[in-house]
Amino acid sequence: MIVFRYLAREMLQSMVAVSLVLLLVILSGRFVRYLAEAAAGKLDAGVVFTLLSFRLPGYLELILPLGLFIAILLAYGRLYIDSEMTVLSACGVSEGTILRYSLLCGLAVAALVAFFSLFLSPLGARAAEDLLAAQRNRTEFETLKPGRFHRLSNSAGVAYVQEVDEGGKTLRQVFLAGKDQGSDALSVMTAKTGTTLLDETSGKRYLVLGQGVQYRGSPGQANYEEVEFATYQQYVPQPSMDTKPKKPSDMLSTVQLLQATDNAATAALQWRLSMPVLVLIVVALAVPLARTQPRSGRYAKLIPAILLYVIYLVLANAARGAMEAGKSPLPYLLWWVHGAFACLAWVLFNPKRLLFWRAAP
Repeated sequence: MIVFRYLAREMLQSMVAVSLVLLLVILSGRFVRYLAEAAAGKLDAGVVFTLLSFRLPGYLELILPLGLFIAILLAYGRLYIDSEMTVLSACGVSEGTILRYSLLCGLAVAALVAFFSLFLSPLGARAAEDLLAAQRNRTEFETLKPGRFHRLSNSAGVAYVQEVDEGGKTLRQVFLAGKDQGSDALSVMTAKTGTTLLDETSGKRYLVLGQGVQYRGSPGQANYEEVEFATYQQYVPQPSMDTKPKKPSDMLSTVQLLQATDNAATAALQWRLSMPVLVLIVVALAVPLARTQPRSGRYAKLIPAILLYVIYLVLANAARGAMEAGKSPLPYLLWWVHGAFACLAWVLFNPKRLLFWRAAP
């Protein structure tokens, strides 16, 4: 029991550290993308951290297996370098015992990954997609900050508002400046109010200005026009967002996937069920891959092992894609991939055994 606690502490401490680093890397990249969209007016800056929190379970679902895999390589590699594994072997702790202890810790991580994969990740994906859908329906004028000039997308000009109500729907003291389409004429408009209107028939959005004046003309020419208006409508193009929507099957709950019969739902369900299994397989792979000679260095097998993990994940993702497209050469192709790497782990653990052949003593 003392050996189990020692190995578990070494493994889990390394897993937490590695997972935090990987999570920070992924979150920082996603945060930069969301921040760029917020700066471009495509996304409200106030929802950036909310989006990241909704995406967090989906990130952890993939990070924790990799974090545990690297943690075993680092922790057990150090034990081999410091000859602690030799001491444990001399005390009667076999490599099979170490594998069983590692799988016990892997079961706890697999249960956590299953909770993320089967319950939290679909909820987070659905909430994030609903939030992004609401942001896609917003116009640039609903994201304007009062008292600041804002450059409109597609070189449409510059906008300025003095006041914005709490809901962001009504603008007061609006100023718009830009070029008329198809000509070099400049257009400057001022209005007391501005609101956005959705055309139910076409689905297009318009900016409706009230009680204002429009000035039109070309620089250097005395052909300026001044038009007063009570109401003026201008089409507002919907800003495109770089964030791609999630697959519909990823946003369905596990119960809904169980009731569905299409290929995409079946593939998504098999993926969620296989994520905890992946954790146990990578543990079984990491234990033999962590074997290190004292003079080799603890990082000697780190890069090949991570490359093997990447190949595993790519093949699993490709199998899921084939199942979704209905082009799978084998039924439940995803489980064949997991089975192949489970067999590889069994062979790596004892190279003298190939399938059912046992080397002669």
